[in-house]
Amino acid sequence: MNLFNLKDKVILITGACGVLGGEMAKYLLTQEATVILLHYKEAPLTSAVEQLKSISDKVTGYLCNVVEEESLQEAATNIMADHGRIDVLINAAGGNKPGATVAPSQSVFDVDISQFKDVIDLNLFGSIIPSLVFGKEMAKNKKGTIINVSSMASERAITRILGYSASKAAIDNFTKWMSVELAQKYGDGMRVNAIAPGFFIANQNRKLLTNEDGSYTDRGNTIIRNTPMNRFGKPEELNGAIHYLASEASKFVTGTVLPIDGGFSAFSGV
Repeated sequence: MNLFNLKDKVILITGACGVLGGEMAKYLLTQEATVILLHYKEAPLTSAVEQLKSISDKVTGYLCNVVEEESLQEAATNIMADHGRIDVLINAAGGNKPGATVAPSQSVFDVDISQFKDVIDLNLFGSIIPSLVFGKEMAKNKKGTIINVSSMASERAITRILGYSASKAAIDNFTKWMSVELAQKYGDGMRVNAIAPGFFIANQNRKLLTNEDGSYTDRGNTIIRNTPMNRFGKPEELNGAIHYLASEASKFVTGTVLPIDGGFSAFSGV
């Protein structure tokens, strides 16, 4: 038996039009999984699906908004009608807003509460609501895996990113809580875990970490000094952990938050 076999598993990915989610989708298609992209805008979703079809025709997309229960429920109904089951949900949707951060010239008292709430909504409820909607379908078969995306910002007080940090810390707790709830109520076929990426350069943080000439900003250099591997992560370096958590190789693993951070969480700074 190949514990790492993902062939024909029906895997949903929110945020699959982003850098990290898109890389996960590419990799999972190479492993012969059936990959379903979830996004709230039709044009990027259609474009992503068309591009991924060059890897495998086992990719489709469904329009839905991760913070709207009705939208997700409609997608779930359609997915179940088309595919019959959901094996894995990867909650990769997330992001930040300028008003939920503390600029160098500001203090915490300058944070825009409205944008703070928006960031919490997207990063926290954008994982909670899909987990409840799609998890309910999994629970009918007492089998399914949910993988959340946390962050190194959940563990340590990383300056400036207040809203993002608070929401990702809540993701860690939700992952553990949901894992206990599902295992106790629906058995050992239901698992919930999370990955906690360290620092990866994506569209959202590129200008924060790198200059136009490709050199690191002061913040970028500070992060590198606190990362023992002395570099930023590459999107494809999340794939091994995603594969492990999505497969039967991790069938006795639930409620864990797995760091993928080049040693950032292990380093004391001295």
